[in-house]
Amino acid sequence: MDRNSAAFVGSIPELYDRGLGPVIFADFAEQMAERVAATSPEIVLETAAGTGIVTQALRRRLPEATRIIATDLNPPMLEIARSKPGLDRQVTLQTADAQNLPFDDGTFDAIICQFGLMFFPDKLHSFGEALRVLKPGGHYHFSVWDAHRYNGFARIVDGLVRETFPVDPPAFYAVPFSCAAIDPLKAMVLDAGFADLRISVVTLDKIVDDLEPFSRGLIFGNPLIDQIRARNGPSPEAMQAKLLALLQAEFGSGPAIMPLQTIFYRASKPVALF
Repeated sequence: MDRNSAAFVGSIPELYDRGLGPVIFADFAEQMAERVAATSPEIVLETAAGTGIVTQALRRRLPEATRIIATDLNPPMLEIARSKPGLDRQVTLQTADAQNLPFDDGTFDAIICQFGLMFFPDKLHSFGEALRVLKPGGHYHFSVWDAHRYNGFARIVDGLVRETFPVDPPAFYAVPFSCAAIDPLKAMVLDAGFADLRISVVTLDKIVDDLEPFSRGLIFGNPLIDQIRARNGPSPEAMQAKLLALLQAEFGSGPAIMPLQTIFYRASKPVALF
């Protein structure tokens, strides 16, 4: 993975989970879990599991006997997941790189990756690894963010960062939204050997009662905070205050209505005919 943009360490995991999780991750996690449950897997692998937001949704949706292995590159993210209710039942949390999976060929009925692919430097290789550890007929479910134009919160924070640091601006908010183009991903999935590719664009008008924790998560709950602190400029607290005002001006307050848009993919490992 790109370790500079994927280094969720220190206080970042808790702020990510508390500030960003309920707003931009939880609803899509439920949708992902519903899609996975429809294929009735018996053993599943989650990569880039982060703080266990999707993992919890999977545990709620899947039968008790279904085994879940949730992995992430960052142990501090998994430590947050370990404290969550339900993840002590048929769930294994372990550190692993999605580009070098420590599992045997043909182990899993399903693989899930929500909003992680964008951080993998060699995406084609990661698809190959997913294909390798899937059973024939198994499914790879993954999702990515659509472009900034469809996710105003990202456009706003990225614009603020670039305005604040016109020379060498922190680039973090380009990374999570770098896979919005469908055709390049489609080509990689098929080139890796997957079949029966299904793609759907999913939109959501998210109602947010209080944008303050969300604005804090956008600044402090990801590696942007380290990129800000490495430069001479306004304090992160001042940037958060300005960001909160911009978000409220765009989406309203009490409550805010914030459009979100993602792209869901499902691909299958072919079954050998002979």
